[in-house]
Amino acid sequence: MILDHHYFMGLALEEASKAYAQGEVPVGAVLVDGDGGVLGQAFNVPVSSNDPTAHAEILALRQASSSLRNYRLTDTHLYVTLEPCPMCLGAILHGRIRRLVFGALDPKWGAAGSVVDLTSVSGFNHYIEVIKGIREEECARLLRRFFLERRQERRQRIRGEVPKRP
Repeated sequence: MILDHHYFMGLALEEASKAYAQGEVPVGAVLVDGDGGVLGQAFNVPVSSNDPTAHAEILALRQASSSLRNYRLTDTHLYVTLEPCPMCLGAILHGRIRRLVFGALDPKWGAAGSVVDLTSVSGFNHYIEVIKGIREEECARLLRRFFLERRQERRQRIRGEVPKRP
């Protein structure tokens, strides 16, 4: 079966919007099986959960592993709005995810080519197919808006103003 990357990235964007609404960095992830069945979906919550590992990717993998009762997630496809960090890429490798599809590049933490590329290290025993740039502008726009608002709120606090949030 050929998966509709545009559609599944849309689901990941919906998850990212939930993170945005909660004041978390707006990253969303959706894990699907080879037939397109959703196995896990999540959004970033490290701030509200006080958990540095509570990235969307990790939470989606945990959800799927729990429901499947297996940490091996072979023949699955992970859709993420932002290029995964090294921690998330490590979990993706250990879970034996078949394909990673992401939207926006992460020039500060990206581990699928932007800063480092952990997807095809010759010493690893698992390699991941990577598709970059699906709905890239939408994913990047949400992140830019989030960080712009945070900078504006910080400036307002410095000036003693009350931040206005939509």
